Amino acid sequence: MLNITENILIPIFAVVGSLLFMVGLNRAWPWEKRHAHNDLIGWQLSILGTTYAVILGFMLYAVWTNFGAADLNVDLEANALVNVYRLAAGLPQQQRTQLEALALSYADVVINQDWPEMSHNQVPERSQEINRDMWKLLMTVKAASPTEITAEDHALYELSALTEHRRTRLLQSISHLPAVLWFVLIVGGTVTVASACLFGSANTRLHGLQVFAFSLLISLGLVAIADIHLPFRGAVHVSNYAFRRAQQNMNN
Repeated sequence: MLNITENILIPIFAVVGSLLFMVGLNRAWPWEKRHAHNDLIGWQLSILGTTYAVILGFMLYAVWTNFGAADLNVDLEANALVNVYRLAAGLPQQQRTQLEALALSYADVVINQDWPEMSHNQVPERSQEINRDMWKLLMTVKAASPTEITAEDHALYELSALTEHRRTRLLQSISHLPAVLWFVLIVGGTVTVASACLFGSANTRLHGLQVFAFSLLISLGLVAIADIHLPFRGAVHVSNYAFRRAQQNMNN
């Protein structure tokens, strides 16, 4: 969960810190003395780099999968809401009007209240109240014709799906990457970059360019994980477009 400024500053600080560490290391332990140990350092960097690449890649894949699942769940919730609204047409007139109004209110509340609250790590309450009112309303329907019976049955099914997807959305909004995994990612990245700085190279500019590229790539990977591991917070988050589209469909 990072904003745009943090997305820019973190890689800059990581790269600058890595280069400063390399410069300080060259002064404290000149490259001429480290050059004799390049075989050992290279073996160490190969093992560390491969291990960390697997960890970083797996974590990036995992959080992106969770982000995609949250996005899909929002679409399913919005689709279930539209289906409830459309099925209301088959209910008796009084329940039809009330259920349509509740569906429109649900979409409005999700867009204007749920998303801002989830972005601030708060649990939305108003949409739950509307969801509860929908259940109460459908339980009071006195279906008389086969059409009304079918509409009520399908509306209950869609409302059940809507409720399930809402609960999933709330769970996804408060879930986060455990601190121990962040510890592994940050320490692993630091150790790997530090190992790259240990090389004794006569061409300090080329060595600096390699450290620059290495630290930039690792910091960008960590920033990407931080951006998407909380799907409803930060600069990169699941959009409420599905509900805005659903709202438009219902109004039309």
